[in-house]
Amino acid sequence: MEAQFIILRILLYLGLSILAYLIGSIPTAVWYGKAFHNMDVREFGSKNAGATNTFRVLGSKAGTIVFLIDVFKGWTATTLANILYLDDVIWDYHVAEFKILFGTLAVVGHIYPILSGFRGGKGVATSLGLGLCMSPALALVCLLLFFVILILSNYVSLGSIIATLAFPLLMFTREFKPDDSLLIGFGFFAFALVLYTHRKNINRLLNGTENKIYLIPRNEKDNQ
Repeated sequence: MEAQFIILRILLYLGLSILAYLIGSIPTAVWYGKAFHNMDVREFGSKNAGATNTFRVLGSKAGTIVFLIDVFKGWTATTLANILYLDDVIWDYHVAEFKILFGTLAVVGHIYPILSGFRGGKGVATSLGLGLCMSPALALVCLLLFFVILILSNYVSLGSIIATLAFPLLMFTREFKPDDSLLIGFGFFAFALVLYTHRKNINRLLNGTENKIYLIPRNEKDNQ
């Protein structure tokens, strides 16, 4: 009986891990663009299947919807860990570990989605969903920082990079909890991942050729 329980527990871990990845793999931008605009956003703009390119190609409404759904993907995958806790499969002090595991798998799924040929987005919105699940107040501060940088610079990439780095750094400003070391570790991992997915953007920022996004377009040429 004990061996069967161990096998079932491993299968549950594996099943939820796969589910977390599949949730992240939902190609929101691609499906939304095809369903409502008869367009594949990966063929236009930066050719990226994320909220920013959707905003640029399909407009602010489409970009906002895609962004919110991508955030929800990260939040949903992260909360899968509660299933293990509520079913007494893991102790409460292991919940944070599995939340970070499942959330990270969703981020990887968003970047490399099996449901759309492994051509996904850059993982920022999905990472925000994980952050909102783990530390809502801190994640909202980082989101606010992102918008401040975006308004001042009009660079989504710069705002994403700085806001992602701010998450683990701001962790040091509060009283530490037992799970904080794991969350800090994830924060720096997410920052490294964002640097990797934004490597072309970083080159364009350094060269002064990065595309700009205007929350309120000044003329018809903005955001094109």
